[in-house]
Amino acid sequence: MRVVAKFGGTSLGSGDRINRAADSIAAAVQQGHEVAVVASAMGNTTDELLDEINYDADSADRAEIVSMGERTSVRMLKGALAARGIEAVFLEPGSEDWPIITDEYGEVDVEETQKRAHALAGQLKDVVPVITGFLAEDYQGNVTTLGRGGSDTSAVMMGDYMDADEVVIVTDVEGVMTGDPRVVEGARNVGKISVDELRSLSFRGAEVVAPSALSYKSDDLGVRVVHYQHGDLLSGGTSIEGEFQNLIDLQEQPIACVTVAGRAIRNSPGILADLSGAIADEDINIEANSSGMDSLTFYVDEDDAEEAEALLHARIVDDETLSSVTVEDDIAVIRVTGGDPSQSALAHQVVEPLADAHIHLYDVITSATSVSVFVPWEDREQALSLVQDVF
Repeated sequence: MRVVAKFGGTSLGSGDRINRAADSIAAAVQQGHEVAVVASAMGNTTDELLDEINYDADSADRAEIVSMGERTSVRMLKGALAARGIEAVFLEPGSEDWPIITDEYGEVDVEETQKRAHALAGQLKDVVPVITGFLAEDYQGNVTTLGRGGSDTSAVMMGDYMDADEVVIVTDVEGVMTGDPRVVEGARNVGKISVDELRSLSFRGAEVVAPSALSYKSDDLGVRVVHYQHGDLLSGGTSIEGEFQNLIDLQEQPIACVTVAGRAIRNSPGILADLSGAIADEDINIEANSSGMDSLTFYVDEDDAEEAEALLHARIVDDETLSSVTVEDDIAVIRVTGGDPSQSALAHQVVEPLADAHIHLYDVITSATSVSVFVPWEDREQALSLVQDVF
């Protein structure tokens, strides 16, 4: 089995934890597995280094300075492995076998990085490479970085490009939890989660695996998150399943929007639950919903629109904060999932060509990793074609 093991800052935060990490790597190697290691800076070293740059340093100098955390970690870990009789080598930007190369725009040069990663994979039978996470190197040999969460990105990228069976993210949580154990009682480990679910959670604050890393996960590459105290790289934790894909989907049947207007809806606790509950009680599916300053809109199947309107009207006459309900038919929805990891960029990419073509937008609804646009049914084919041209 070929494994890429990434150790986060907490899991390398002291000499004892480095010893624990080395023990788990050595155990896997002694069982006959091929292991490559990606190491973050020890503890909060990167943040501490950044805090001390209280002068106007250029990007090249900043990259060199913050690289010192990872450079120290790989040396510490390589030394701990050597003390256990494991043949290891540390790799950092400037090393002969350094794998991750970025272009003049700071983006990963996929072809060159794949070639170097494949060459490095060929050495795994003889040596354990300990690679600095977060860092890269440009064509001129300058240090560059992969951004926040870059060590996760390094690990999953290397797992993909080195044809690994699994990437193991070793961190300070027991895997993906049902909730933040510091906030909620009874939080437990989720044994498995889809890459789509985790990517959405990661964009909304779950600090388990960086969203940029999940973009490199292929369907046949296993990714697992384990606690550094677990001690076994080959079991436990949470398995991340599937592959994140860029999809553009046009719903086949027209839908309708049912809009309720009312004074200060936004300041009426429970109003959304009350209105959506009235619709759900009659087994009417809500495709999506949106809110304005003084309105709530529910998108439902066109065949259910009149019934939904009647149900909501019954609520309106009993609630003095609600004024009226109206229905608009013949609406198409185009959903785009994936694209640029920056949500603002994704929304702009989808909306701009539609606006340029003067296609009316009933709504634009975004989530962490997707954008849905609602347009007139008669414009659906043109809108779909414009969006497809972007991606």
